[in-house]
Amino acid sequence: MARIGIDYTAAVQQSAGIGRYVRELIAALLKLDTVHQYRLFAATPAPIPASLLPAAGSARGGPPAGRPRVTRLPFHDKWLMRIWHRARLPLPVELVTGRIDLFHSPDFTLPPTLPRTRTLLTVHDLSFVVDPDSADERLGAFLRRVVPRSVHRADHVLADSQAAKQDLVALWDTPPEKITVIYCGVDPRFRPVADADALRAVRCRYGLGGEPFILSLGTLQPRKNYRRLIQAFAPLASRFPDLSLVIGGGKGWDYDEILSEPARLGISERVRFPGFVADADLAALYSAASLFAYPSLYEGFGIPILEAMACGTPVIASNSSSLPEVTGDAGLQADPLEVGSWTAGMGRLLDDSALREDLIERGKAQTGRFSWEEAAGQLLSVYRHLLGE
Repeated sequence: MARIGIDYTAAVQQSAGIGRYVRELIAALLKLDTVHQYRLFAATPAPIPASLLPAAGSARGGPPAGRPRVTRLPFHDKWLMRIWHRARLPLPVELVTGRIDLFHSPDFTLPPTLPRTRTLLTVHDLSFVVDPDSADERLGAFLRRVVPRSVHRADHVLADSQAAKQDLVALWDTPPEKITVIYCGVDPRFRPVADADALRAVRCRYGLGGEPFILSLGTLQPRKNYRRLIQAFAPLASRFPDLSLVIGGGKGWDYDEILSEPARLGISERVRFPGFVADADLAALYSAASLFAYPSLYEGFGIPILEAMACGTPVIASNSSSLPEVTGDAGLQADPLEVGSWTAGMGRLLDDSALREDLIERGKAQTGRFSWEEAAGQLLSVYRHLLGE
């Protein structure tokens, strides 16, 4: 019985993005795999809430492999980064996990390991190389130094999309055969919400009233391209007097110009920034929206596109990086640098009910291509390959 170590820190420390990826993928993996022993760790000063702890399953009728062992390191993960990647102290991760046969780091960087331990690294995207504004200056410099080193040392690398794989090959000369693409999934809880009370409650919670709105979600930062989205919305604000633009997400970096853009255009009362949206509210918020807009300049995948489609909301997304792989023919696509194309696309979705209905149906089919169970099965195959099973 092989022992597999996993860095579970992102699942505990990050509510969205990579945190959600790690929680969903590892939960599906542990339901699927009843053979291997899993040893997880998370660096976090606070106790880990029970809701974030993965549980073992017994899928396919097999006996449960036992609850995975989760070790909490009672300090912030920045200390691990300083020890392993800044000071480069050769303290192997096995000091935390105990003896393991395979170690999987699902969040860009690979810690030191003992020579016999096989290693797997997930690189979600290379935004910090392709678009340096996607991270603050110090973080970007750190990632550009450490991630290539981790990719080179890893026995195998996972990418979230073919676009991310192509970037790894083109920018860092990573051998294509060293990279496996595993698409993210969409949780079954994302489905159309028709309950009027639930929809009214989420509108009230985020101060949206009863008017129609365009929804966009993601951390407030330049890469998300919100300034151009707001500029594209301005002409629609004149055409549709009751329509609002709602941009949900926590504050990242360089967000001041995003927040001031509505005032500059004279549409402050028509653009809402409700802040971070709780996971429990997402399905109702997607369902309440007239359409979902995802104008990002660069993404390794784009889970919100699938979530919106699964909730029956028509989508318009950028035609850049991985996003065409996610959107397929189930949504409109627009050039993230062309404001006019976004105004035209959103206007079409608001005006053309037949197009909306067609895309809603296509969206249902598209989301069926992505599941965490499928992703977990592919991940388990990679594990077995690396373990020589």
